[in-house]
Amino acid sequence: MFEFKNTAEFAASMDKNDPLISFADEFYFPIMDGKKVIYLTGNSLGLQPKSTQDYVLSELEDWATFGVEGHFHGRNPWYSYQEILTDQLATLLGALPVEVVAMNSLTTNLHLLMVSFYRPTASRNKIICEYDAFPSDLYAVQSQAAYHGFDPDKTVVMLKAREGEYLLRTEDIISAIEKEGASLATVMLGAVNYYTGQFLDLKRIADAAHKVGATVGFNLAHATGNVMLKLHDWDVDYACFCSYKYLNAGPGGVSGIFIHEKFADDKTIPRFAGWWGNDPETRFTIPRTFVPARGARSWQLSNAPVLPMAALKASLDIFEDAGFDELRKKSVQLTSYLQFVLEEVNKNYKSASGKDALKIITPSSPEERGCQISIIINENGKEVHRKLTDNGVIVDWREPDVIRAAPVPLYNSFSDVFEFGKQLADALQ
Repeated sequence: MFEFKNTAEFAASMDKNDPLISFADEFYFPIMDGKKVIYLTGNSLGLQPKSTQDYVLSELEDWATFGVEGHFHGRNPWYSYQEILTDQLATLLGALPVEVVAMNSLTTNLHLLMVSFYRPTASRNKIICEYDAFPSDLYAVQSQAAYHGFDPDKTVVMLKAREGEYLLRTEDIISAIEKEGASLATVMLGAVNYYTGQFLDLKRIADAAHKVGATVGFNLAHATGNVMLKLHDWDVDYACFCSYKYLNAGPGGVSGIFIHEKFADDKTIPRFAGWWGNDPETRFTIPRTFVPARGARSWQLSNAPVLPMAALKASLDIFEDAGFDELRKKSVQLTSYLQFVLEEVNKNYKSASGKDALKIITPSSPEERGCQISIIINENGKEVHRKLTDNGVIVDWREPDVIRAAPVPLYNSFSDVFEFGKQLADALQ
C-alpha cells in the first residue's frame, strides 16, 4: 500500500503512474467559468463518453437508410440488438450470458422480477428490505405487498442499523432472515446502499435466505460497474441494474436484469409476458400462446430500445478496453486516497464549537464499499455543498446532512481527489 500524502505533487505522481489515466480523455466534462469541473458524481449520473454520439448516430443513419428493414439489415440489426450487450454485461455482473438481458427501466424491472419471485401465501409473505432503501425500492416492495392483499406495514420488514450506527451488520441481516424463517417470501436489498455506500455481503445473505426457503434479489443500481460481482456463483436468484450511473449510458438509460441459470428452462415461473420475450425462432410466426425464450430474455416485453442501448454499448466498449479488474484496482486506491484526504481535512479543521468538521459513514474496508464515500458535514452542510459547487467541484447532497463523493476510476484522477480535499477545507473554514 502507498504512503499517501495530501499534496498536489503526490497526487500528480500517482496520476503519472496510472495506466488508466488516458481513459479520462474519452469523456466529456462539464465546464464552469472556462474550466473543467472536478466531477465526483458518477454515482448519480456518469459522464458522457465522446464516442456515444457516433454510436447513436450510427443507428439514426441506419433508421434513415433502411427504415423498418434496419431490424435485419442495419450494421447492428435491431432484431437482435440486445444480444450485442449480453457478454459485456455478463462480465460485469459475474453472470452467464443466458442470465442477463438489457431492457426497460430500473423500477419497472424490479416490479417485473417481483411478479416472478415474490409469490406470497397466507403463511409466507414477508419481504425484507433495508430501512434506508432508495425510495423507489421501498415503494416497489410496499406496493407489491399491497397488490397481493397484505398490509405493507406488517409485511415489509425493514432493516435498521443499530442505535448510533449507520451501517447494517451482516450478522443482523442474517439474524432477521432467520427470525422471519418460514414466513419470509423474499429478500430484496440494495447491493450497495445509495446513502452510505456500503456493499453488502451478497453471498452470505443469499445463503441465509435460501436456507429458510426464501428467494433473494438485489438492486444493483450502485453496484454494476462499481464493485466486483459474482451473481451466478453466489446463487443470487434475481437482480436488476441501471446504466446511467457507473455505466455512463445517459440520463434514464436502459436498465437490465439478472435471473439465475437454474430458472433458465423453468416455464412454470409466473411472469408478465410480451412478444419480445417469446422464443425468437417463433416470434414472427405470431403464436397465440407465449413460448418463452430461454433464460432472462423471456422477461422482455417490447422491442429493444435501440438508441439508449447504443449509448450503453459505447460505454461498455470502454469498460472492455480498460478491463474491470484494473478498474477495480484503481478504484480501491483512489477511494482509499479520498478517505485519507478527508481524514487530513478533519484533522486540520478548527471549529469554534469544538466539533469535528465531518464524519465518514462509508465502511473503511475496500471489500465493503465501492468508490463512493459518504460524509456527514457536522455544521452548515448545505452551505459547504453550495461553496463546493460554486468553485467547480460537483458532488451531491442527500438530506439531511450527507455529501456523497465518488471518484470513478474510468475518468477521475488522484489530482481530482486532492483538489476536492483542498476545496472542502476552504469551504469548511
